[in-house]
Amino acid sequence: MIDPLLDLPPEALHPECPDLARLGPTPGEALLRARAARVEADRRAHRETVAALAEDEGVTTAGPVDGADRTGGNAGAAGVQAGPAGDEPAGDGAAAPRGVSRRRFLAGAGVAGATVLTRQLTTTRVSFGVDNGSGILVSVFLRGGMDGLSVVVPADDPHLLEARPDIAVRGGALLPLDRGFGLHPALRPLHELWNRGQFTAVPAVSTPEISRSHFQAQDCLERGGSATGAPEGWLDRVLDRLGPGTTFRSISQGATIPRALAGDQPSLSLRTVEDFKLQGWEGVHQKTLDALSALYTGLDHPLSAAAATTLEALGTADRLNATPYEPGATYPEGDFAAGLREVARLIRSDVGLRVACIDCGGWDMHTGIGTVDRGRMRDQLTTLGWALGAFATDLGDRFDDVTVVVMTEFGRRIAQNGSNGTDHGHGAVVLLAGGGLAGRTVHGNWQGLAPEVTDQGDVPGSNDYRNVLGEVVVGRLGLSPTDLATVFPGHRYQPIGVMA
Repeated sequence: MIDPLLDLPPEALHPECPDLARLGPTPGEALLRARAARVEADRRAHRETVAALAEDEGVTTAGPVDGADRTGGNAGAAGVQAGPAGDEPAGDGAAAPRGVSRRRFLAGAGVAGATVLTRQLTTTRVSFGVDNGSGILVSVFLRGGMDGLSVVVPADDPHLLEARPDIAVRGGALLPLDRGFGLHPALRPLHELWNRGQFTAVPAVSTPEISRSHFQAQDCLERGGSATGAPEGWLDRVLDRLGPGTTFRSISQGATIPRALAGDQPSLSLRTVEDFKLQGWEGVHQKTLDALSALYTGLDHPLSAAAATTLEALGTADRLNATPYEPGATYPEGDFAAGLREVARLIRSDVGLRVACIDCGGWDMHTGIGTVDRGRMRDQLTTLGWALGAFATDLGDRFDDVTVVVMTEFGRRIAQNGSNGTDHGHGAVVLLAGGGLAGRTVHGNWQGLAPEVTDQGDVPGSNDYRNVLGEVVVGRLGLSPTDLATVFPGHRYQPIGVMA
């Protein structure tokens, strides 16, 4: 990655020490330090040039002329303008004795530094500022379309039992909720939260535009419930209304940023805090990090803000890693549980987290759902329930500051298919856990499963996703109902009652 740069001429490297071996423990680090020294020398020359031109014009410079603000502020000085190409400073045609062009400065910073940071910045987006609250939203998306009628079950509903003779979860096996519903026994940890008023559910949830296509339905929900709405994700618009926060204000647990966070609001993606590092630069020394910071400081470098806050995030991760994390609960095996463990770590570490996203796949069960005692659905729900239960236990009292929203792109058809599975349907179930909930009740409009109520063999979408999510961001994150017109454009918000 770095070796080709060693062929650069000596004058392009360190201004006083062309012997790279003396500058760092490795050739790569030595090169970065050399380029940082060259950029700093160029910056000094630029200051001298600007000062000389200003003196010739009888103008006093205002403040630092190199814009040495680590947030990437623009460079500038009174009486000095960029030339036609944004290159050399202009001034009565006077030649600058040691003039440094913006183009040369950016090239100097970019040759080595961008090589190191570019890959990081294409997978990691960062934010900066100060935290403006403490409530935390954790969005769990169950990819594949979870069958809500196997999870929050209308106990012994005759229409359900007739439609699902082989796969229905019978009332005697269910954990009791209210309004005639029961919870799948594999979700016992969530039932314990129900008894503490920290768990609730909303069945028959959808939006009018949900299709039976996984891709289209997920895209619709993550954009905010409308197939023709704003291009950003709904959580990106939430972050925009929240205003600035810490570097770890918004994170996606995994390798990529989900559609719900797509937009211009910065978010981090990471698998573990330990793995959050410059790719290929494990154990990099502080002098090299200082050099990276110097490379992107001043003269409105296009990556200055992102580079500075990436380095800030790396510094935060290093501080967290200095003390091994001891979770307050035993998590089950698997990526989903490991991801929740990392989210809990960030919450307990007080890094300013406000929004976290995590996915859990495997819910597209066209065949072999199984029975209450065995099968794919029981296995998936066991993982989901015990992971969320461990998350709540790990957080302890901090769980009161958190609301977990578990959603999926659509529900399944009421009747089982010929392979003892279920096909893509309409109304789904949303599960909610954490503090601030109106617990111990199942919320929303539920009219049963009689043929005259159902939607062509589907659970109807009697409750709009946007009302559930909107109520959570108002109650947990502190947005106003007026803000929701921006978060969910074109939707008239009507709270369902899930928040206390």
